[in-house]
Amino acid sequence: MRYDLVIFDNDGVLVDSEPISNRLLAAYLTELGHPTTYEDSIRDYMGSAMHRVHDLVLERTGERLPADFDDVFHTRVFAAFERELKPVTGVVDVLAALSADGVPFCVASSGSHERIRVGHRTTGLDQWFDDERIFSSQDVGRGKPAPDLFLYAAERMGVAPDQCLVIEDSPLGMQAAVAAGMEVYGFTAMTPAAELTGASRLFAGMGELADLLS
Repeated sequence: MRYDLVIFDNDGVLVDSEPISNRLLAAYLTELGHPTTYEDSIRDYMGSAMHRVHDLVLERTGERLPADFDDVFHTRVFAAFERELKPVTGVVDVLAALSADGVPFCVASSGSHERIRVGHRTTGLDQWFDDERIFSSQDVGRGKPAPDLFLYAAERMGVAPDQCLVIEDSPLGMQAAVAAGMEVYGFTAMTPAAELTGASRLFAGMGELADLLS
């Protein structure tokens, strides 16, 4: 099937940011008195918007995170991005092939617009995504696993949900895509295949994705 729109998640799919972000998130939560391992962070927060971090800490401990938590965290993350961030191996070839074939694509991320743009500028992916093709949970209020973000992206791109393909790597993102009525391919680089329920296809590398899309 030829899709009218391919919607990419950002963190872990376009940019290799999940190891950086979750390492720093675990360390910061632990620093604030909420012991969190890297594995805990991957399990609980990968693919989610920042409000989920606040919500889960409050639910589990009865304590609110500091008012400047997001600002401090993102300052640390952006500094690490400048030093370490790379595009996911092979994703530029996928984007180039879609562009050559005339298949529209965009990004729909739980991260903020600033986070998306910093990551894209650092890795050179900004050449593939102008402002009209970048969508953030900030645009809709409710992040993944709610379907709102994917539905908003499809609406803005002028494509019906059932004509969209989502590329995701987190269980929360998978839930959102399925709830939006979209087909979804699951990227298993960081998440076990068994946890990506709802995927119509699974792939472990961008070379495999290129073959699936050709």
